[in-house]
Amino acid sequence: MLNILTGILSPPVPLKSVVTGGTLASDATYFYRTFTSNGTLAVTNADLTADILVVAGGGAGASGGGGAGGLRYFDANLLSIANHTVTIGGGGTKTGTYQAVSGNGSNSQFAALTVSTGGGGGGGAEANNAAAGGSGGGGGSWDAATTTGGAASPSGQGNAGGGNGGFTASPYPAGAGGGAGAVGGNASASNVGGNGGIGLNTYSSWASATSTGDSGYYAGGGGGGVYSSGSTAGSGGSGGGGAGSVNNAAATNGTTNTGGGGGGSGQNNSSSAGNGGSGIVIVRYLKTAV
Repeated sequence: MLNILTGILSPPVPLKSVVTGGTLASDATYFYRTFTSNGTLAVTNADLTADILVVAGGGAGASGGGGAGGLRYFDANLLSIANHTVTIGGGGTKTGTYQAVSGNGSNSQFAALTVSTGGGGGGGAEANNAAAGGSGGGGGSWDAATTTGGAASPSGQGNAGGGNGGFTASPYPAGAGGGAGAVGGNASASNVGGNGGIGLNTYSSWASATSTGDSGYYAGGGGGGVYSSGSTAGSGGSGGGGAGSVNNAAATNGTTNTGGGGGGSGQNNSSSAGNGGSGIVIVRYLKTAV
């Protein structure tokens, strides 16, 4: 551009991005676009550099607690001028039968970035080992066999679940689902279910700006159930993990849009177990970029 006063060419003013999609929020430095259901982030006018948090759906509880959905963070990604597809994973569904492992959560994904994998379902009674997932589910109880939690697979998105700790007689405690920040707890006594693995609060500033998460945490594991009355079920991990239950009491579902695992049930048909919580995707970029 020619400066008419000096006759010297001035450098062009760089274009700024125009961004739409999701729910808009902000803090002093960044804009945030939050997706709690499937959608599209549209970038026009200029490419955009953004940080992206992707959390998958949590696994459902059975006897053992459900594992948290996988959590992935992508730093300083260059997003081209395009419509970028956002997929939000749903929480896993309890099976309602004591012999089966409950359902895994579904995957979440932003555009072509690596998938965040759904959390593993909790193991059923009759000594079912749990399913692998972003974080693994908790191993079941109610039989004379030691159970193990599900693995965190693929690695790097969460942690493994716990098992029944070798407590194989009544009152049959179960293990807890893993969380993004810690493994799921084993049953710690003959009448105490494992506590859900804690999630991550690394992104607490994101949670605060967008009013999402669970007290600054995402992706906590579900607590393990216990069969007999007078026992203590496992607590849910911070980050939306559901608490386990004793006997016929209802376990807690994983919290919606945190990727939390569902709590495990002490009831031998697992109909009282908790479903997993759905996932979330948040895109963050500098205010000066738009």
